[in-house]
Amino acid sequence: MGNSKYEITRIKGGTDNCYLISDGKNALLFDTSSGESKDKVMEACSKYEMKALVLSHPHFDHAENAAAISEQFKIPVAYHKADDEIFDNYDAQPLRSYGLVGFVVLKMSLKVLRNTKVNRPGNCFYIKEGDTFADYGFPDVRVIELPGHTKGSIGLLVQDHSILVGDALDNWITPGVGHLYYDLDVQKKTAEKIRSFGKRTIYYGHGKPTGKSE
Repeated sequence: MGNSKYEITRIKGGTDNCYLISDGKNALLFDTSSGESKDKVMEACSKYEMKALVLSHPHFDHAENAAAISEQFKIPVAYHKADDEIFDNYDAQPLRSYGLVGFVVLKMSLKVLRNTKVNRPGNCFYIKEGDTFADYGFPDVRVIELPGHTKGSIGLLVQDHSILVGDALDNWITPGVGHLYYDLDVQKKTAEKIRSFGKRTIYYGHGKPTGKSE
């Protein structure tokens, strides 16, 4: 990361990613991957003094391990209030898709999305546009609202060099607007919002990061 104060580490799950944002000693975790990756994510987190867990949204491939990680490391879990209903019922915000990639991904994921229970962590707080994690030692990590995939999808701006986007964009084959969406028009506006931040390293929920770090 050059002269960056923070380091971003990708933890690759099966088809998904989660990320550690660290200052060398302390860390935030962004998303948790799915249940099959729990041990891998726990091991990566154990190298740091964990401060908080941030969820881009509560689908299983981003949040299935949230309750376990929160309990293990005694940390709070942050997410947007608009996604509360997804913890109780995936179909409260059903996904649609565009293109062949989206069709295949949704077909492979739909049954698991509906049948996998994502337990709501006991220690949660809501976040919104402009919030930072200064209280947790990360004042230069800022929340941006990125709706479209879900009503409450969020990402993180890290200083002046990086943006973590969850499923607002994806990089299954090439980078672009996320192929799965709750509201496609909103998702496209979100993609424009991300572009407005200029050239940054982009960290996706699915696929390899792209940008200045390449």
